[in-house]
Amino acid sequence: MSTLLEVSGVSVTFDGFRAINNLSIQIAEPELRAVIGPNGAGKTTFMDIVTGKTRPDEGQVVWGEKNISLLGMSESQIANAGIGRKFQKPTVFEDQSVRQNLAMALKNPRGPFSVLRHRKTADGAAKIEAIADEIGLTDHLTRSAGELSHGQKQWLEIGMLLAQDPRLLLVDEPAAGMTAQEREKTTDILKRAAETRAVVVVEHDMEFVRRLECKVTVLHEGSVLAEGSLDHVTKDQSVIDVYLGRSDA
Repeated sequence: MSTLLEVSGVSVTFDGFRAINNLSIQIAEPELRAVIGPNGAGKTTFMDIVTGKTRPDEGQVVWGEKNISLLGMSESQIANAGIGRKFQKPTVFEDQSVRQNLAMALKNPRGPFSVLRHRKTADGAAKIEAIADEIGLTDHLTRSAGELSHGQKQWLEIGMLLAQDPRLLLVDEPAAGMTAQEREKTTDILKRAAETRAVVVVEHDMEFVRRLECKVTVLHEGSVLAEGSLDHVTKDQSVIDVYLGRSDA
């Protein structure tokens, strides 16, 4: 496994509050990683920095084999470089069918006419079928996205990101609001996706993190407090003190 993303010595301050404090994280490809920590630990700001939404005050964010700096790039340039992000609340096109949602997301040439032409190809259709199978929505391709359950909308949005063929997928609290059965299926989808790319999951649900069976990074006050297996980090006294012993964890 080679390093795909390297965040080193990154700090960012908002109105005098240091949200990220000398943060260093390495993500390999392929890899599944969970990022946990108390509220205000810097989990969302970390994703904001990687996707170009927030500019750090100092530090480096380096991407890919060519060690490209993401810090000089716009959000759209970073997305085109292969970084996809899924927010906590699913954003799908509710009036369009599941198939249409996936078709719109396919990594296509970006001209107005090339998109129309490309979407009709057999290659595109086959890819949509494959993604629908991966996210468990094969039987729902003709349904409008608005009719789907909360969990199914989350899977569709993951599918829309997979259609863009990202090398790194950032997923924010995918288990929120899901039934136990939906959470189980979501873990399967993320684990399968991480066989061929890097997937970073920010999550509060410790049972969900345990099911992911992956390396865990614990953030606290904007820096890495502990890293390792879930069993390893949950036995760490500093993690118990600042996170596991708190009511908001």
